[in-house]
Amino acid sequence: MPSKIYDSPEAALEGVLFDGMTIMSGGFGLCGNPESLVPVIRNSGVKDLTVISNNAGADGFGLWMLLKNRQVKKMISSYVGENKLFEQQHLSGELELELNPQGTLAERIRAGGAGIAAFYTRTGVGTVVAEGKPHEVFEGETYIRETWLRADLAIVKAWRADTAGNLQYRKTARNFNPNMATAGRITVVEAEEIVEPGTFDPDCVHTPGIYVDRIVRSTVNEKRIEKLTTRPRETA
Repeated sequence: MPSKIYDSPEAALEGVLFDGMTIMSGGFGLCGNPESLVPVIRNSGVKDLTVISNNAGADGFGLWMLLKNRQVKKMISSYVGENKLFEQQHLSGELELELNPQGTLAERIRAGGAGIAAFYTRTGVGTVVAEGKPHEVFEGETYIRETWLRADLAIVKAWRADTAGNLQYRKTARNFNPNMATAGRITVVEAEEIVEPGTFDPDCVHTPGIYVDRIVRSTVNEKRIEKLTTRPRETA
C-alpha cells in the first residue's frame, strides 16, 4: 500500500487542485483551521472555487486569504458576521453566499459522508432559508428538505494522525473536521503529530483512516484567539 505521508503541504495538494472545484475546509472560528494547507491553495492561483466552511477566517488568516485573492466564487457557510471582507464581497455581488443554520450545515456535511442524499428538518421553516425547498408535514409539523454536501477536496486539521490515517482531534478543534473528513472525494489532513499505528487506543480514534488519503505534518500552528477578553488582576 502506498504511503499516505507527504513531505510538505505543497506535495500533499499536488495534482488535486483545479479551477471551479469545491473545497471543504474544517474549523470553527479560528479553532481547528487547516492553517498550513490554505496558503498553498492561495499560492496555487486556482479560482472560481466553491468553499464549504462554517466561516471564512479573519483578517489576514485562514480562508480570508482566498477571499482577498479573489479565488472564491461561492461560500456555503453558517457564520459570516466577523469577516468584513466576506461582508463587502457579498454585498457588492462579487461573492455568492449560501447561508445555512449551523446545525443544518453540519448535518448536510455528515449526510454527504454517510451517503444520505437528503433529509428533513424543522430548522429554517418560515424563513428565507426555506425558500425554494420542498416542504413536507410529519406528525403535524412542517419540515423542509435539505440535501447533502460533498466536495472534490476536504482539508482537515488534526491533533494526531498515525501513518494509516487514523485521526484524533483536540478539544474544540473537533468541530467540523470529523464530518468533513468523510465527505471529500480526496481528504488531505495536516496533523500536529504523526505517529505509528497502535500509538493511540483504537477506541479513541475520531476519524478512521479509511477516509484519509494524504497526511502532512502541519507547518503552521498559530492557533490564534479570535476575541481576547481580559480583566485587571485583583490586587492583594
